[in-house]
Amino acid sequence: MPTEQGKEQGPDRPSAARVGRRRALLAGGAVLAAGIGAAAGEPVRGDRADGRASDGVPAAPIPFHGARQAGVTTPQQPATQLLSFDLPQTSAGADRKTLRDVLGALTGPLAAAASDAPPDPRLQGGGTTRLTSLVGVGPALAARLRLGVPASLAELPPFPGDRLDPRRSDGDLLVQLCAGDRWTLTVVAELVGAAAHAAGAATRWTQSGFLPHTAPGTTPRNLFGSKDGTAHPDRTAAERWVWGPPGDHRNGTVLVYRRIHMDVAGFAALPEEDRDRAVGRRMRDGAPLSGTEEHEEPDIYAKNPNGSYVIPATAHVRLASPRFDGGARMLRRSYSYDDGPADRGLLFCAFMRDPDQFTRVQDRLAARDALNPFLEHRASAVAYVLPGVTSATTFGEPLWT
Repeated sequence: MPTEQGKEQGPDRPSAARVGRRRALLAGGAVLAAGIGAAAGEPVRGDRADGRASDGVPAAPIPFHGARQAGVTTPQQPATQLLSFDLPQTSAGADRKTLRDVLGALTGPLAAAASDAPPDPRLQGGGTTRLTSLVGVGPALAARLRLGVPASLAELPPFPGDRLDPRRSDGDLLVQLCAGDRWTLTVVAELVGAAAHAAGAATRWTQSGFLPHTAPGTTPRNLFGSKDGTAHPDRTAAERWVWGPPGDHRNGTVLVYRRIHMDVAGFAALPEEDRDRAVGRRMRDGAPLSGTEEHEEPDIYAKNPNGSYVIPATAHVRLASPRFDGGARMLRRSYSYDDGPADRGLLFCAFMRDPDQFTRVQDRLAARDALNPFLEHRASAVAYVLPGVTSATTFGEPLWT
């Protein structure tokens, strides 16, 4: 559950058109939702989840087409749906054709659902959907079909304490949908599933998630009550650590997904001071124990007069610090989930150039994290998030070059 990273993030993305006086977009680095920094396509402050701006003017759709997929580059939406698909295993040639067909079949419905005039009547009449999405390919499929993916793409190794359910993990293709409401996600997930199935894919697993209602500019809390997503890499750091290197993969990234069960009641039973020390931040305001404000960089080397660390050696924040990892940072866009009273937790979603970065952090956390008695990793997946598409292309075209 590595959650402590750098500062705000805002990779480049073409601006969206606005109606009337609301054509001006925020192109700065404001921290929204779960702390993701604003991209150049960020919606105007005050836009509501129902697809209308705060003054009643219909909000513009979030652009689907672009060099990078909108599911990574735009501010985090309140709700998510993840869908994992497998492809049949016959021959390399036939399976590559199936993959082409599936990726092509996904492109149209996703573009249409994100447009200002989605054809499905269930998506009409409530303003724009504000849908964002991403599509990625799994390491096993990439290796089997010798696809043009980054050399670093690989499955994660096993970690101590993992209790992974293979039926809810991995997959040949991963699709993530995000929007302001469950209705949009339900309809679009149905359209995506139908398109994928018709082209030859089979559903492996699905998972829904959500964020709490949070005022713009503030950080939401997870089910432990901790502020989750305080810091992210800035633009320069994102180009180094999140997006691929210059060349064919510069507009792609790698998603690491972990479904983490949380013992919410057990953690809540701890005294507040013990919860603060386990996380390394104060619950009441999110400030690191070494500082006074939420967005201060945690000083993992600060010590008390008795020589002990101000942020304890087993604190989550300390073990996940980029200072132990050569400054490497992830872009986190995590969600909570609630699958019943006995199964609630975090959908950890983080983007990075190289999944080894997650492995290094998780190795430290698995060995010493004070939160471990209250966490259990129950599902996992890795996917290469493909570059974006234009109106004349489909997903995955660089895979064949």
